[in-house]
Amino acid sequence: MKNLKNQVQLIGHLGADPEVKTLNSGTKVARFSLATSDYYIDKDGNKVTDTQWHKIVAWNGGATYSEKYLKKGMELMVSGKLVYGNYDDKDGVKRYTTEIVSHDMNILSKKGD
Repeated sequence: MKNLKNQVQLIGHLGADPEVKTLNSGTKVARFSLATSDYYIDKDGNKVTDTQWHKIVAWNGGATYSEKYLKKGMELMVSGKLVYGNYDDKDGVKRYTTEIVSHDMNILSKKGD
């Protein structure tokens, strides 16, 4: 059984085609954004859409799959784990990142969509 202590599952739409790179070591990595949307009714009875953007990273086989099959706009289910990081930008300011490292993906769009 997979480790359930740090697991995320999202269903959303790809914001762009994945960016895939092959590192010097030969390891492939794909990065793409996934938009998830939720809706609620405000106090005036208006429907309000709340869209969140998530940074997804896929390694090796997942990167190859992403490169071959994923296209902007597709509906996708991603399972993975949350990974937090930080770095100093060019001005020396500390920046923080949150990414989801994917371990499984399923395309939900119908063929031809």
